Amino acid sequence: QARRAGGGRWLPWLGLALLPLAVPPAAAPAACPSACYCVATPELVQCRYERLEEPPRELPAAVHNLSIAGSNLSVLSRAAFAARPLRDLRLLRLRHDNIRTIEDMALQGLPALRTLDLSHNPLLSVAAGAFAGVPLLRTLQLNQALLAAPLEEQLALAMRNLSLRRLELAGNALQALPAALLPPGLEELDLRNNSLRRLAAAELRSLDAPELRGLRLSLASNPLSCDCGLRPFVAWLRAAAARVLDARSLRCAGPPGLRGTALLRLRPEALACARSEGGEPGELETASYVFFGIVLALIGVVFLMVLYLNRRGIKRWLHNLREACRDQMEGYHYRYEQDAEPRCAGTP
Repeated sequence: QARRAGGGRWLPWLGLALLPLAVPPAAAPAACPSACYCVATPELVQCRYERLEEPPRELPAAVHNLSIAGSNLSVLSRAAFAARPLRDLRLLRLRHDNIRTIEDMALQGLPALRTLDLSHNPLLSVAAGAFAGVPLLRTLQLNQALLAAPLEEQLALAMRNLSLRRLELAGNALQALPAALLPPGLEELDLRNNSLRRLAAAELRSLDAPELRGLRLSLASNPLSCDCGLRPFVAWLRAAAARVLDARSLRCAGPPGLRGTALLRLRPEALACARSEGGEPGELETASYVFFGIVLALIGVVFLMVLYLNRRGIKRWLHNLREACRDQMEGYHYRYEQDAEPRCAGTP
């Protein structure tokens, strides 16, 4: 009996040891694609510099963030990610992938996508339905992606059904505010490192439209020209500095006397219209030339009218002047003849 009691004490421990064998193993998570690697969990997949020509097809279904960089995707064809729908994918980064063309329904199969990064790609063509199938897209990053071709009209058509909250257009050499790319409800617009010299009054009015009054801008690293053309923007900035996230860092790029001056320290009325750095006359100087030309033209017209109204008197004066000159010349001729006759008489 004592031996039985000792053996019974080991039975519970034996059951615990055999329990893992009785329970079937949990399904292993999907493996990472061969050209990529997963960070910590399959929910974050990164594929870097693997020269992929199309998105990998064996992605884990539970992936949340997908980054493909340094590849040669070239064309995002229709349903490029639909081989295995990624219903939980929320962030897609496609940087430095040499993407030139985005076809209709290229993002089909990504219904939960919220952030799309297409920065540093030489985009040449964007189809009107390129962003169809991603109704939850809220952030679109196109930094240094619009340098190869003017795509404002194409992007405006592609973005017409999106409800974007953030749009990044940094480093695209933009010379004017892309008003066509500002959907109603946009909250943040990144225009840093472009070629903006000023924001005109019409552009500022578009920013004050009711559907964009919550929009905040980033404008650092633009060559702002602090002449009279910047007066509307300086006045707007002083009244709405909270709408420009980097307002305190905005500096004048010219003219030389104001280079490096903070815009918030300027008064609109103090900005002169001197000759611009490019050698072209400023607005005030151009207006002065125009006014001077008009004055000269009026003087010329008045002079011609005086000549016309006094044409008879002028004709009479010219006739009298001619007769006086003739009489004078005849007098000189007569004296010459009188002086020459004695010399002629004394000649043998």
